[in-house]
Amino acid sequence: MPLDSPPPSPGCPVRVAFSGGMDSTVLLHWLASSPAVRADGLRALHVDHGLQPGSAAWAARCAEVCAGLGIAFESRRVAVHDAGDGLEAAARAARYDALADGLVPGERVALAHHRDDQAETVLLRLLRGSGEGLAAMRPLRRFGAGWLWRPLLDQPREALARYAREHGLAWIEDPSNATDHADRNFLRRQVLPRLADRWPGAAAGLARSASLLAGQADLLSGEDARRLAQVQGLDPATLSVPALKALAPGWRDRVLRRWVRDLGLPPLPPAGLRAITGELLPAREDGEPAFAWSGAVVRRWRDLLYAGPTMPPLPADFAQAWDGRSPLALPTGDVLSLSPASAFDAPLRVHARQGGERLVLPGRAHSSELKHVLQDLGLPPWLRARLPLLSGPGGELLAAGDVAIAAPLHDWLAARGACLRLQSPAMPRPR
Repeated sequence: MPLDSPPPSPGCPVRVAFSGGMDSTVLLHWLASSPAVRADGLRALHVDHGLQPGSAAWAARCAEVCAGLGIAFESRRVAVHDAGDGLEAAARAARYDALADGLVPGERVALAHHRDDQAETVLLRLLRGSGEGLAAMRPLRRFGAGWLWRPLLDQPREALARYAREHGLAWIEDPSNATDHADRNFLRRQVLPRLADRWPGAAAGLARSASLLAGQADLLSGEDARRLAQVQGLDPATLSVPALKALAPGWRDRVLRRWVRDLGLPPLPPAGLRAITGELLPAREDGEPAFAWSGAVVRRWRDLLYAGPTMPPLPADFAQAWDGRSPLALPTGDVLSLSPASAFDAPLRVHARQGGERLVLPGRAHSSELKHVLQDLGLPPWLRARLPLLSGPGGELLAAGDVAIAAPLHDWLAARGACLRLQSPAMPRPR
């Protein structure tokens, strides 16, 4: 959409990511020029990373600009912690977390990325060996409760500079942009100008390639979803090992990446694909190989792959009395409760497994070894290790979590119309 035309009205509230730099100042002014955009709800959010000495003054300047335009303004200070991917990546992650927080359902977060930014992104991802990432930034994509919107993505940087001059806009100059320390700055200051000298349309060509690749990626995405559905178990967090083995290697890698992404887990690294193909899929059915990364894990057990966040076992020395009146928080983060809340005839002992436990299941005259009961239920070993056991005052085993209930406790619950519940920490929300 040319900047000399009114901005499109998305028909929903818009939150502008307003840094105070030239690009976001142009975007904010342009959107504010539209009565329709204002009527739908226009506000600005400034994220202060605290990485520059004058960052507090920048926030104050952004507040002044918004006040002059009559736009609601909010500034948030975030903590930036380098987790090993560099300060630039850490700042970006903190910024996006702040932008996603408090979104109205369906609201758009407007970002000022333009065509030259897109060209830089394509080059960065090429240099880092990305695959589908070469599709680079999308004009519109899901983001938290709303959407990320880049209405200026087809505009060159010069168009934004011209708009700023014509409207007499003032903006903040980040001193870090004058250095080549950051990879993106190096490309912007050193590489792209050289490319443009030789190929004047270099930035436009790179952006056009990204757009074409995005279209191809969308087509492949539909096929990824279809193939994933063919190998997925009743539980979305599981995949059939035989079905995965039947896929061609290229499709298998795509399905695995799509599976992990849809579960809301961190992107599966190349080492993960190699481990799954070379170790997990060929493993014996009685093995328990796993690949862990960034707080997530993929495991093989029997004929299934399981994916989810890494979850610790219940400490072996854990033991606590519980009367059932209120939920019991466990060291694993799980919560044990009675529904509806009630009180046991006498407090029960909640503790970790030690091995060799037995219980009498409903309808049986003899006790069964707990290990075999849990195996017969198809409960994977890492989930068994988290199960709290409930024992009565005399030491008799009454339950293993809420999956195996002994006859005495089963009858007690049935007489009161109650049930025992073990709730795990919230899993990442599927996308």
